[in-house]
Amino acid sequence: MGRFRKNDKSGVPEINTGSMSDIIFMFLFFFMVITTIRESTLYVRITPPGATEVQKLEKKSLVSFIYIGPPIDAQKYGTEPRIQLNDQISGVRDLAQFIEAEREARDEVDRPLMTTSIKADRSVKMGILNDVKQELRKVNALKINYSAAKSKNVYGN
Repeated sequence: MGRFRKNDKSGVPEINTGSMSDIIFMFLFFFMVITTIRESTLYVRITPPGATEVQKLEKKSLVSFIYIGPPIDAQKYGTEPRIQLNDQISGVRDLAQFIEAEREARDEVDRPLMTTSIKADRSVKMGILNDVKQELRKVNALKINYSAAKSKNVYGN
């Protein structure tokens, strides 16, 4: 009969780290897939108005966003509604330059398909929206989209 010897090594066994890199890359890939990248930091408060007929935009890469609303930092920008283009507060006069820069950033084939989306707070008066629309007409940016939140009735309740 054979003898069984008691092993004197009673330490903790080593952890196999062979598949550690696979697990790390799997987590990295997972977070890259589920994360969305915010294009700009909002300096104005946007509470979109309600609408019953809402459609999603097809190609978001061809959309330029104009944000209009009361500023989040009232001490710095005041309480009147402001226009935000990309990451800065701007005026109506800056819209032409903004649209031209957006057109230059796109391919020549995609330029006629460009859409300008206005994301305005529900408390913004029509005067500033009219000024924005007039400036967009001057630079021939005639495809305009108004962003809204889906609601059960027209008044957003």
